[in-house]
Amino acid sequence: MASAQEAGPRRRVRMERGDASRQVILATAERLFAERGIGAVSHRHISEAAGQRNSAAVGYHFGVKADLVRAVIRTHSEPIERRRGEMVDGLGAAPGLRDWVACLVRPSTDHLAELGDPTWFARFRAQVVTDPAFRELAMEDSAGSTALRRVVEGLRSCVPDLPPAVYEERRAMEVQLLVHGCADRERALAEGRPTPRATWHEAATGIVDALLGLWLAPVSTEG
Repeated sequence: MASAQEAGPRRRVRMERGDASRQVILATAERLFAERGIGAVSHRHISEAAGQRNSAAVGYHFGVKADLVRAVIRTHSEPIERRRGEMVDGLGAAPGLRDWVACLVRPSTDHLAELGDPTWFARFRAQVVTDPAFRELAMEDSAGSTALRRVVEGLRSCVPDLPPAVYEERRAMEVQLLVHGCADRERALAEGRPTPRATWHEAATGIVDALLGLWLAPVSTEG
């Protein structure tokens, strides 16, 4: 029987191995979800790709698929939320529409730039928001973001004359443009195809410009 002195180090080794396995599973799940779609990937697929001898390892560490998807989301949403909070706190006394739109876009693109190459998060996020079974998880995560709420409120204050229905319509378009714009660029980079903008920073500028056009577009009064 191991002594108490021996048990402590052994327990630490097991914990470290468990943490390492958890991180490998998380990264593998993100990649497979991004490339194949969430519904097409099972726990068994992830375990095998992650080199786990136990096929139940994914369930042991993360539970059901929704819990695993939520864990991947939070891996990225936390640093994005911090960056967005810093940007909002750094705004001047009278921020304009471009300022608020930048606070929406650049935290995500800055995060993707910091991850290096290759990345899978943009494509993973696109898979989540287009999957009826999981898109509520993305909405749930966004609802908990204090900085994002401040951005949405600030943006709304810059377009007070938009009818509520038009505002909601353009909010949905805004999300689609941001999510799929980033996913398309990430996919092109992964496939070695040229991109319209050389860097994530420049890509963010293009998305901000497009969203400004969206928000400032006239509202037609005829059918």
